[in-house]
Amino acid sequence: MKDDCQFCKIVNGDTSTQFLYENDTLVVFKDINPHAPVHLLIVPKKHIRSINDLTQDDKNIVSEMITIARDMAKKESISSSGYKLFFNVERGGGQIIFHLHLHLVGGW
Repeated sequence: MKDDCQFCKIVNGDTSTQFLYENDTLVVFKDINPHAPVHLLIVPKKHIRSINDLTQDDKNIVSEMITIARDMAKKESISSSGYKLFFNVERGGGQIIFHLHLHLVGGW
């Protein structure tokens, strides 16, 4: 955990964020600034700064993030209508919180 990381604080329960899903590896919660009717963030509990900082040991985390995103799309009833999954990578790619997270957006 990084002391100054907002997502580490959320993962550790230091905020009032409500989790829609949680397991030993990751949490899922609503984006506070949604860009779609459904906008969820899939966040690993392990602090990984960005896609650029992934190691060989992290490949299962990324796979699980995608699988849980698929499951959450079903739970949110957007799997049939369609949705987007994306990572913002570094500031030039739109990343503003430097803790790896996957966006699930849809519901239009």
